[in-house]
Amino acid sequence: MKAIRSIYYTHKHFLLLNPTRIPISISFLSRHFHLTNPRFALNFPETDGTDKTPRVWTVYEPLTGELSIRSSKQKSTNQDVESGSGDEENADFETERTYGKAKNANWSNGTKIHKGFSGSNDRARYSPKENTDGMSRKKTFSVNGLGLDIVGNKKKGKGKVRWVCEDCGYSDGQWWGVCRSCDRSGTMKRFTEGETKNRGLEFSETVLRSWLPKDAGDVEPVRLMDVNCGIKKMDYRIPLLGPFGNEVARVLGGGLVPGSLVLIGGDPGVGKSTLLLQMAALIAEGQDSDEPASVVYVSGEESVEQISSRAERMKIGANDLFLYSGTDIEDILMKIQPLSPRALIVDSIQTVYLKEVTGSAGGLSQVRECTSALLRFAKKTNIPVLLVGHVTKSGDIAGPRVLEHIVDAVLYLEGEKCSSHRLLRSVKNRFGSTDELGVFEMSQLGLQAVSNPSEMFLSDQNSDSEFLAGLAVAVIMDGSRAFLIEIQALCVSSSTVSRHVNGIQASRADMIISVLAKQAGLKIQENAVFLNVVSGVSLTETAGDLAIAASICSSFLEFPIPNGVAFIGEIGLGGELRMVPRMDKRVSTVAKLGYKKCIVPMSAEKSLATLDCGEMEIIGCKDLKEVINNVFTKH
Repeated sequence: MKAIRSIYYTHKHFLLLNPTRIPISISFLSRHFHLTNPRFALNFPETDGTDKTPRVWTVYEPLTGELSIRSSKQKSTNQDVESGSGDEENADFETERTYGKAKNANWSNGTKIHKGFSGSNDRARYSPKENTDGMSRKKTFSVNGLGLDIVGNKKKGKGKVRWVCEDCGYSDGQWWGVCRSCDRSGTMKRFTEGETKNRGLEFSETVLRSWLPKDAGDVEPVRLMDVNCGIKKMDYRIPLLGPFGNEVARVLGGGLVPGSLVLIGGDPGVGKSTLLLQMAALIAEGQDSDEPASVVYVSGEESVEQISSRAERMKIGANDLFLYSGTDIEDILMKIQPLSPRALIVDSIQTVYLKEVTGSAGGLSQVRECTSALLRFAKKTNIPVLLVGHVTKSGDIAGPRVLEHIVDAVLYLEGEKCSSHRLLRSVKNRFGSTDELGVFEMSQLGLQAVSNPSEMFLSDQNSDSEFLAGLAVAVIMDGSRAFLIEIQALCVSSSTVSRHVNGIQASRADMIISVLAKQAGLKIQENAVFLNVVSGVSLTETAGDLAIAASICSSFLEFPIPNGVAFIGEIGLGGELRMVPRMDKRVSTVAKLGYKKCIVPMSAEKSLATLDCGEMEIIGCKDLKEVINNVFTKH
């Protein structure tokens, strides 16, 4: 302020001495210096060396919060301006000024800013006009027909930052070391919500509005007994025929439900695309319906030629199977509109995107909104949609955990790299049980159903060989199916390693070994015990306790267990044998495989007396000592 005042008084002194010979105008100051504080408002007289010199000053208006530029002229000049016959120079004024925070706020809101001129009722008006970059707003002012442009910068809107948990979908406004919902660390990921709203559900409904079924009227509550009135039970599900179809239908709960959204996950290369391509061929063949049914297989990872090559190798030639390669949800739904398919397959959900949603394909927002859009499509059109989901290093489906909450069913395809067998397991199923398991074998023609899953875990036994000592067969349940698995044991004296287990809970193995030493009288304290479950299976249920104890006894006594003997039962701390669930199903499976003997708890022998087991003998035992007497002392 002191500098401005000193310059002002200096120039005023020169002007008073000789105003006609000094070419410097005080308008120079008003052009380059501006007072934002009304207390220091100074009147700078502008002069051009003539008698008609206007005065221009800045005034703060407290009622409107604006800074106005006012000017005064001689009476004759004001009359010329009002009549419009004056020279343009009389109406000219400086427009490039900084008006402060209050005025910038008015510009950003799009309100009018008035600049008054003393001696005239005219006001400065502007009309906003967006620039091409969208970053600044250009305003055109008009004063007495004279157009003036003032350019103001508009602040770019900042996106709202959220932190979303990958496992449970919990979101928070700030980062935490652990998720406050599931208490897992390292799962909070940064997510920016842009200015554009995520409208996945609304967007999908708008796109499909032209061919969605029209509602008869307002939706009202419907009586439960009237929902499926007049609908055949065969229409409840889309059946999948053949051995392969029966295995998949078992996991789905009896078939594919119309209008359902199914998510299939698995490790890379396990066979997810092969599984869905075979399912698409089964549905497209339409053996259960008289009319042909089209199926659309959409891939965002492979071209149409690559999918066709894989289908030719698998000898799939369905006429009504359509292939399409694309990643835009809007484009996909528009292209399948004239086909009215019976099923839609998207491979994979991490490759598709919605234009109206911010973020790249595979991001948290895109995965969630694309899944929601496909869910609305499935429910409105009654067309089932099958999705492929990638998995993370931990084995979970990539993306937010809320993805699994949106879909109707979640299936996992599992398999070892060194094995050709694949297991299809249900983790979530709104239309069936989650205990079912499908067993397949990967071949040149795709996935083939395995009729006898126990063959995967059993080896050819030879009772004449002494190397089979320590091998016992257990019967476990996975879903509604019973499996026979082999358990191996090895007892070594004077070993540096005391104990090692593979596929068995270490605490469970320690308990069984301690019970054998205490209750059965085996002196195995000085021996190192190694336990292993064949084929890499993890034994979690207690029905395999008796087989574990039998294998340890066989190795310690160096007495091979005869062929055709299976063990079912749980061991207590007192050495007694306890029943396990589904005994009839387990024993029936053993009998179908041609086994000669089945060792079960004594309490289960009476309930199994009416069971048709053919030539197989059911032997009931009370405790471990009786088991050792029946198995290792007789042939």
